[in-house]
Amino acid sequence: VARGAEAESQHSELFAGFQSKYEKEANELTRRFARELPKGWQDVLPSFSHDNGSIATRAASGAVINSLASVIPELIGGSADLSGSTNTVVKGAESVTRSDHAARNIHFGVREHAMGGVLNGMALHGGLIPYGGTFLIFSDYMRPSIRLAAMMRQHVIYVFTHDSIGLGEDGPTHQPVEHLTALRVIPGLMVLRPSDAGETVEAWRLALQHPGPVALVLTRQKVPFIDRTEFAAASGLAKGGYILADSDGAAAVVLIASGSEVQIALDASAQLSDGGVNARVVSMPSIELFATQDEVYRTSVLPDGVPRVAVEAGHTMSWASVVGQNGRIVGVERFGASAPFDRIYQEFGVTAGSVVEAAKQLVEG
Repeated sequence: VARGAEAESQHSELFAGFQSKYEKEANELTRRFARELPKGWQDVLPSFSHDNGSIATRAASGAVINSLASVIPELIGGSADLSGSTNTVVKGAESVTRSDHAARNIHFGVREHAMGGVLNGMALHGGLIPYGGTFLIFSDYMRPSIRLAAMMRQHVIYVFTHDSIGLGEDGPTHQPVEHLTALRVIPGLMVLRPSDAGETVEAWRLALQHPGPVALVLTRQKVPFIDRTEFAAASGLAKGGYILADSDGAAAVVLIASGSEVQIALDASAQLSDGGVNARVVSMPSIELFATQDEVYRTSVLPDGVPRVAVEAGHTMSWASVVGQNGRIVGVERFGASAPFDRIYQEFGVTAGSVVEAAKQLVEG
């Protein structure tokens, strides 16, 4: 303790001298170590429309990173050999090398666990917001580092792309099935799986302000743009789950989904409506964040007594507590297969038709 107190005293004296000579730089350094984001940083966040919004959420994430890079200099990161696929490169910026550390892009190499350790070290040092990208399937390799980040409550952002069987022809070795559930059970890790470009922007907005580690789970395949003039605002993501679309009358069933499967829930809702069944659609990008909301809000989204169907292209275990004992879950409980993503979804039954069938079974008792 005495040795630490002496070191702190010496540092404070050194910094005071630095501040007297370089006030602007000292204030900037103080801001970063205080984990205060620059004023106006949210003003540069991109917006999406029908014209540019029907893209993969990994592409939307890349647009956010490149927009923020100019105003948040402490946002630094890269990927474990997959920068081009994870869209984690800051365009026009230099890459870190052995001889030059003053750069924005880090090429960690094919070593996810080491990347996670480096990200933890950067966060523990302070003054930086580190992020690292890889395919969701490879989160297995860095799980100990992620667990430590959660245990130490460090602000690390993980960019996990190619998030389901929807990645297509790479086949079962690269198609995550159990990984969402495995990440969701890590205490203190916030897992966000946005449904479209708009929610991806909101996921980054939340991730930058959250004090602990955040996993952004993103698609390889393009997903349709959700028109927020017709549906609820994407800012509902901040509560973990929100009513995206409601029926004209009282809902007979609630359809819940995350990520790319939100569109499946919307399609199923339209089919049910054509058949005279009122359905509410809930986008739930973060099950655990939704669980932290007060009971009044949770009940307003998921009313008691109304049956629920969840759909996600991953293992169903995560959703059991959400749908309840009498709910239904449309998911994947086997390894994937090699085929174009739309063919795999059909073969595995992750379709609007499957959701409609499950909903009708519940409504009809």
